[in-house]
Amino acid sequence: MFTTTPIRLFQTLAICSPLMFYACGGGEAPPAESSAPAAAHDPAAHDPAAHDPAAHAAPLAGGWTTSEGIATPESVYYDAASGFVFSSQIDGMPDGRDGNGRIVKLGGDGHVVAADWVTGLNAPKGLRSHDGTLWTADLDEVVGIDIGSGKVTSRVKIDGAQFLNDVAVGADGTVYVSDMMANRIYSVRDGKASVFAEGEQLEWPNGLLVDGNRLIVGGWGKPKADFSTDVPGRLFALDLQTKQKTLITPKPFANIDGLELDGRGGYIVTDYLKGKVMQVSATGEARDLRTFKPGTADLGFAPPAVALIPHMNENRVASYDLSDVLK
Repeated sequence: MFTTTPIRLFQTLAICSPLMFYACGGGEAPPAESSAPAAAHDPAAHDPAAHDPAAHAAPLAGGWTTSEGIATPESVYYDAASGFVFSSQIDGMPDGRDGNGRIVKLGGDGHVVAADWVTGLNAPKGLRSHDGTLWTADLDEVVGIDIGSGKVTSRVKIDGAQFLNDVAVGADGTVYVSDMMANRIYSVRDGKASVFAEGEQLEWPNGLLVDGNRLIVGGWGKPKADFSTDVPGRLFALDLQTKQKTLITPKPFANIDGLELDGRGGYIVTDYLKGKVMQVSATGEARDLRTFKPGTADLGFAPPAVALIPHMNENRVASYDLSDVLK
């Protein structure tokens, strides 16, 4: 269990140290990306009002980057139903109750539709949509936002939460949210929160994803004062009914932040501290896809091959076509 002091130390180091590391020669610059669209489907192609970017998203493409309206981006998420991309902006310290947090709305080509689509949050992090609602974790609250109007429709405060991080949503609408600092996962249903699982067997959970009848969990590993780890995390599954844990990766391999399905039976994950985007097969083999500066936070992914990366320490979000490296 962590106190306020190490949490604050982490927040300073997690944002500043990777930048100093890169300046000293660590990490790789982002590779050049193709500008060709990775997905040609345009839901507004036959709509006479398709020219209105606020109502109709441009087709999702790989190869763009934007910093307009971007300030400490923690998560990027593609909502397939609307065709828009959403990104949570901490715009301050990750535990700051400053009211600066907001959600940015972008088109699939990276243009900013609304930099202040939702405002008045504190430090929003993970994003996931279900049935027209975009969910985010904001310190000790789970917030629901109507995608059509951009209005907050639900706020569920979780007593005892230390540092809510990622969110996932089940087919029945249950929202799952990780609290990495407390080694706990909560479930939120009908406006009420309860503990779904807790304890060191969760490996300090960060990334979450519902995959059928399983909750896929990306462990960070036990953090030291500077948030580095002697042993990183593993990818594993919790049965939604029995809560039984099943390892996906048999060995620890990454400080897992973002987590998505890869559309090929496996998973795409980010390692925040190493700046990596990785693919994990259904049988647990992990391999690097791309390496950037440290700070690759909670990614989004759209099949067949578009990855949306929040470069948290660089105040930018970017889209990459991974068709040349995915298996």
